[in-house]
Amino acid sequence: MKEDYYNVIGVMSGTSLDGVDLAHIQFSVKNDKWAFEILESETIPYGLNLIKHLKSAVDYSKEQLEKLNQDYTKLLALIITDFIKKYNIENLDAVCSHGHTILHQPQNGFTLQIGNLSEIASLIHQTVVCDFRVQDVQLGGQGAPLVPIGDQILFPEYDYCMNLGGFSNVSFEQNNKRIAFDISPVNTVLNFYANQLGLDYDNKGIISKTGKINETLLKQLNALDFYKKAFPKSLGFEFVKETVLPLIERFEIAIEDKLCTFTEHVALQIALALPNKNGSLYITGGGAYNDFLIERIQSYLPEMKIIIPSAKILEFKEALIFALLGVLKLREEINVLSSVTGAKMDHSSGNVYYSK
Repeated sequence: MKEDYYNVIGVMSGTSLDGVDLAHIQFSVKNDKWAFEILESETIPYGLNLIKHLKSAVDYSKEQLEKLNQDYTKLLALIITDFIKKYNIENLDAVCSHGHTILHQPQNGFTLQIGNLSEIASLIHQTVVCDFRVQDVQLGGQGAPLVPIGDQILFPEYDYCMNLGGFSNVSFEQNNKRIAFDISPVNTVLNFYANQLGLDYDNKGIISKTGKINETLLKQLNALDFYKKAFPKSLGFEFVKETVLPLIERFEIAIEDKLCTFTEHVALQIALALPNKNGSLYITGGGAYNDFLIERIQSYLPEMKIIIPSAKILEFKEALIFALLGVLKLREEINVLSSVTGAKMDHSSGNVYYSK
């Protein structure tokens, strides 16, 4: 049986707002077994002005959102073009781009990822596969998480695959189906308080570790309605802005104590979310560098083997998997699982745009 090869770039911008992740990836597939190699990879940080816009955009008018979408699409095209030139990447099958989530309201039948306008293909002179979430929401799904099919195909040897980014999410097999859902905010909140101390983030959780847990705040965080909902379920920045931060801000305690308490909350919710408390837990995303958070997760899951992969996979796993989603779309194969999102059916999601 022949072996198929794909030469693609995966592009991802997450809710933690650290920038645009780009990864040049080569896939091969033979007898339904997939292999991959991440070649060049890079994160292009956002400027302070753009971060301000992306944080505020949840409150923008329709006209403001349209302008932001146009501007962001042009910026993303420049970033991708520079990446291709810098590494002399040739003969690409596609650029597979997630865009950046601004609004995520699946309960209202709506999700918006900017940077997915059709003109991006002509701006970068490449075939582009993008806008992976909208179709799922139209089919009654959450539009998230989309990474689990990549976990299933590329990392089947682990009992649980978890990403610790702006939010935590997990995927695993249950009754011969892939199950996945968002668990709680992570870096969207931790970075917010690190910013108040003049830092981009709390390096290794060192500051959080110096704080004390406020038991009343911890109890109120754990009592939030979202945690009582059954999966499928997903989170957007709206939850952080409208629910989590206002709750924390009612407590006049040191920032170190807020960080410590929220870290404990994240660790506990992760432990509660896993149906079996042993096996192997494969952790990626920026939160995997937070030693204090990993320590607290391990304390709640003493029988779980926690695996943290190489830096390249840890930092670029989402770019890797959106590259896979794009390839699956090109192959007209399923790339979104209804068992994960709650959509009416499994489907092949995304738009394919060709350079004019």
